[in-house]
Amino acid sequence: MTAARAKPTIVDIARESGVSPATVDRVLNEREGVKRATVTKVIAVAQRLNYPLPVQMMARPGLIHLNFDFVLPSGPNTFMQTLGRLVTEIEHSDGVHSARGRVHLVERFNPEALSRRLLRLGDNTDGVAVVALEHPLVREAVNVLVGRGVPVVSFLSDLSNSRRIGYVGVDNRAAGRTAGYLLGRFIGPRAGKVAMIAGSLSYRGHEEREMGFRHILGEEFPALRIVGLAEGRDDHARNYAATKELLAEHPDLVGIYNIGGGSRGTAEALLELKPAPRVVFVGHELTEHTRRYLMQGAMDAVINQDPAQEVIGAMRLLIAHRGEAGAPASVEATRIEIFVRDNLP
Repeated sequence: MTAARAKPTIVDIARESGVSPATVDRVLNEREGVKRATVTKVIAVAQRLNYPLPVQMMARPGLIHLNFDFVLPSGPNTFMQTLGRLVTEIEHSDGVHSARGRVHLVERFNPEALSRRLLRLGDNTDGVAVVALEHPLVREAVNVLVGRGVPVVSFLSDLSNSRRIGYVGVDNRAAGRTAGYLLGRFIGPRAGKVAMIAGSLSYRGHEEREMGFRHILGEEFPALRIVGLAEGRDDHARNYAATKELLAEHPDLVGIYNIGGGSRGTAEALLELKPAPRVVFVGHELTEHTRRYLMQGAMDAVINQDPAQEVIGAMRLLIAHRGEAGAPASVEATRIEIFVRDNLP
């Protein structure tokens, strides 16, 4: 005869949750003074152990509601605006959890403001996804949150030497190599000068794209010489000015790679040239603006990433780390898409 399985106890839930029995008791009796993330974790463990929960906690049996906070840079970047809209629209469920996203906009390229906002989220969130700046203040804020039991995902741009639980986005080094390959193939056998415009190298992702771009040009297109790297800060007006300056300084320029946002500015500067020189232009993210410039011939190729896939990927990774041992360190990298005028969706 098989021995009857012992009923789970508060002590069992406490052990599995990594908290004290007193904390479990507070959660099960809905007393105040317990962080939201801890409440969610304790209820999840109790359900997994088949502990009889109060009726009010079982309003939707097997479905735990989670709120994840996405911290994005503010500003005119069309891709980031689209991303923010998708965060608020997408609800992801794995059959046990139901996750929704909230958006927090922080001044671009301001590590102090970003770190302050991250730390303020610590007591009222089930997890955080952040477009991280590579800065000690941001790294410390992420480490503090993770130390408090709040899972943090680096989003679109990774954060080195931090305790973040994983990264969601494209392989940015591969994206830079892809841009270099496209630029070199479009330019063809011509020798000449090419330039780069970055949003800001304070984004690790932009730095990785630059490295990938430089490497493939050196490996496969030695006749092309990089003559400049401007920082447009993902702003189309700054990119416009930077492009005009590059063209004035290097009238024999044959190619431009825009690493970040603000491709509108570069495209408009190229369209104004009379007669228009054949400057190959490759940039990132398919938006209403880059689509128009592909059709007009001001852009030659756009390297794209699917923002909806990335929002869902961040939610999946955060859900997986709600107190579960052996959770994955990453999700599958976002696929790099290449668009030219003739294959626009």
